[in-house]
Amino acid sequence: MTSRSGSAGSPSYGIPPPIKPMMARVKETPPGGEGWVYEPKWDGFRMIAYSGDPPRLDSRNGKTLLRYFPELRPALDRLAPGTVVDGEILMVLDDVTQFDMLQMRIHPAESRINRLAQEYPARLVAFDLLADAGESLLDAPYRTRRERLERVVGPLGAPWHLTPATGDFDEASRWFREFEPAGCDGIIVKRAGGTYQPGKRAWIKWKHRRDADCVIGGYRIHKDGDRIGSLLLGLYNAEGDLHFIGHTSGLSDQERIDLLPVMEGIRTDSSFGGEGARAPGSENRWTGQRSMQWIPVRPALVVQISYDQLEGGRFRHATRLERWRPDKNPGDCTMDQLVRPEGMGFSEIVG
Repeated sequence: MTSRSGSAGSPSYGIPPPIKPMMARVKETPPGGEGWVYEPKWDGFRMIAYSGDPPRLDSRNGKTLLRYFPELRPALDRLAPGTVVDGEILMVLDDVTQFDMLQMRIHPAESRINRLAQEYPARLVAFDLLADAGESLLDAPYRTRRERLERVVGPLGAPWHLTPATGDFDEASRWFREFEPAGCDGIIVKRAGGTYQPGKRAWIKWKHRRDADCVIGGYRIHKDGDRIGSLLLGLYNAEGDLHFIGHTSGLSDQERIDLLPVMEGIRTDSSFGGEGARAPGSENRWTGQRSMQWIPVRPALVVQISYDQLEGGRFRHATRLERWRPDKNPGDCTMDQLVRPEGMGFSEIVG
């Protein structure tokens, strides 16, 4: 039987890879009081870093990431053999994390990857320590893992960064407000005495949530073919063009079926686009074989949605449909209703 320390199968690693990272479930009201620790949630690629022969940099699904981020290989070599770190790969430009730039790295052309690695090197933000020089820490309480992590990663310097942590709820609330402009999309809440549970959603994610009234500018057909798959959302920019801002798909099966004839009744030739306005994309390397074809509709319907984060001129994730707004004039749904908070930059937070 293989022990949790990884003595069988992968003797050069503190824990046999791949290991599924511990995850979080979303709560809009976080817990407070004694026994909780709070950390910023960064908008990057989740990674598990293994120092060994050879070093590994794995995604949350166990896929290799080191091929796409070759500049991070020396950073892994600086860890003691048998050390395993949980964290995020980040791209920082103008002191703000840039998720779109991370996505540009997942590309088949090695020459492109190497060029981008030189022009825009990635960074590593560590927030947990799963093994220290061959010793598994999976059963150790978080407070112990954090102390060891500070000793292991703290002295390393760039491209390693150590994410802040606090047991003070008031300070975490301030972070929730002030760290967002740097690319922090919420706060992760952990039990100070909790063990590391691979693959379990035992942490808590405290995320931002805001409302916006958006125009429906198109739709995609569900894979079953007889109902709506998702609704495409738009907001009018300063030039009066409909800018594609994201999508929502939180519909019941019956709503998807009932909406299809409504959408077919307002089909048109074009809706999104214009001077400086964004239009929905088509199938690409991110969507694989999934069809991204969409059908434009006349901008006549308005919905109120809630969203958690902006990335440039779009919603970073799928939005949640809150209610229909038949009382709202589509022309009043403009980009200026979006909240763009001001606050600290990335370097002020992690140093």
